[in-house]
Amino acid sequence: MKLHTLTKAIMLATVLSSASLTAYAAQIPLSNVVQAEQVNTKVISVDAANHVVVVEGADGQPVSVQLSDKAKDLGNLKAGDKVQVDVIRSVAVLLDTTVDKGQPGTVAREGEVRATADNPNPGGEAYRQVKVELQITKIDLKHNQVTLKNPAGVSKVLDVKDPKVQAKLKDLKEGQSVVVTYTDVLKVSTSKG
Repeated sequence: MKLHTLTKAIMLATVLSSASLTAYAAQIPLSNVVQAEQVNTKVISVDAANHVVVVEGADGQPVSVQLSDKAKDLGNLKAGDKVQVDVIRSVAVLLDTTVDKGQPGTVAREGEVRATADNPNPGGEAYRQVKVELQITKIDLKHNQVTLKNPAGVSKVLDVKDPKVQAKLKDLKEGQSVVVTYTDVLKVSTSKG
């Protein structure tokens, strides 16, 4: 089931603020894409000792989920409890306005947030973010192409087909960077059935 547009916008704002993207003050947004999905199900059984939870699948059949030993509150989860899983994926593309600041690079980080002591229902949130910086090495206005070099030193020529972006190619400079940030957020919440 897809979340509607307002929910996606709220989730994007949450993802962007939690991912500390405000550090890109000298960068110009080129595009943002957000995909969000929500799955609602119920618990059929819990094997807390082995970290296995069986939930009802989309077709009504049982689906076993093997959890890591980080799932500490499984003793509070019972058959019949409701589980909501939200998955949010976003890709933000930004143009760095500085020129020749160095070689392209990649930064990855991940983290998790656990349910609080005040909340007896198991759940939590985990995120993974990868930021890839690509350097502009050539701009071909005649053919509407931009050549980008990745962190491994491999170059790729991109054909710019969108007329709005083509009009902006003249403002680009070799040595500028394009920063692509991929963010995945997984949120699991439970409630008593």
